[in-house]
Amino acid sequence: MAAHKHMPWPAPVVTAVSGVLGDTDQGLTRTEIGQLLAAVRVPEVEGGNKRERLAGALLAQQARQQASNCVIAFITAAMAPVRYARQPHTFSRRQDDLNEVLVHVGLRVNDEGKLAKGPAAATLSEAARHASSLRAELRRRCTHPEVLRYCTLEILAKNPFHASLEAVKSVADRLRTLTGEGLDGARLVDTVLMPGRGTARVAINANATGPELDEQKGLANLVKGLFSMYRNPAAHEPRLHRTVTDEELLELLTTLSMVHRRLDGAYVTP
Repeated sequence: MAAHKHMPWPAPVVTAVSGVLGDTDQGLTRTEIGQLLAAVRVPEVEGGNKRERLAGALLAQQARQQASNCVIAFITAAMAPVRYARQPHTFSRRQDDLNEVLVHVGLRVNDEGKLAKGPAAATLSEAARHASSLRAELRRRCTHPEVLRYCTLEILAKNPFHASLEAVKSVADRLRTLTGEGLDGARLVDTVLMPGRGTARVAINANATGPELDEQKGLANLVKGLFSMYRNPAAHEPRLHRTVTDEELLELLTTLSMVHRRLDGAYVTP
C-alpha cells in the first residue's frame, strides 16, 4: 500500500497505533521496536516508555516526509504473519486493536497483515462496529472482567462455540470460590443460590420479602437455564451439531456479565 505518497495521519491516530504496538504487556518488546524502526528506516528518538518512543519516532518521520508512509511501513512490518507463526492469538489481538484505531482513517489490517481500505468512522461506537471486533464490542458493553478472564483465548481464536462453554463455566467457578462448595451444575445452584427455608448462601438481597425472594429465585433459575442451554450441550455434542454465532455469543456474555455484577454485591454465608 505504500507504493505512493500517502497523506499524513492525525497525530492521535499515530499515537493510538503506537499505544497498541508498544503496549506494556501485550505489545512489541523494546528490542523488537528498535529492529522494526531500523528495518523501515525510521530514526529512533530518546526518552519515555515504549509507546512514547515509538510515537515520537513515527510522528517525527511523518513530519519530515509529510507522508504517513513510514507509519504504514512499520505496521506492515510489525504485523507480518510469519512473526506470529507460534502466537496466532497475539496476531488476532493486535489486529483487532489496530483496526479499532485504523477505522478512523478508513483502513484496516487484513489477515495477511497488510493495510487495506475499509469503512471510516467518526465516533467510538462507529469504530467498534466497523472494526468487526468481538472484543471491541465487549469492551464497549463494559463486559465483566470475570467473563473475559475465562474466554479471551477462545475469542481471540474466533471460536464462539468454545468461548460460550468457557464463559458459562465462569459462574460455576465463582460460586464455588465464594462458598467453598465442590458441587457443579444445577446442584451447585440449588445449594448456594436458591433460597430454601432461609436465606440463600449467596444472597443478592435480604431475601426477606416476597419480591426479594422472587428476585433471588429468578437469578438462580437464570443461571440453571444458562447451564442447560450452553454448558451441558457444549460438553456433550460435537461442535458440528451446535453452532454459536458471534451475535449469540455477545448476548450470552452480556447476560453472564449481568450475573457476575449481581454476585459482586452478594452477601455470602460460609
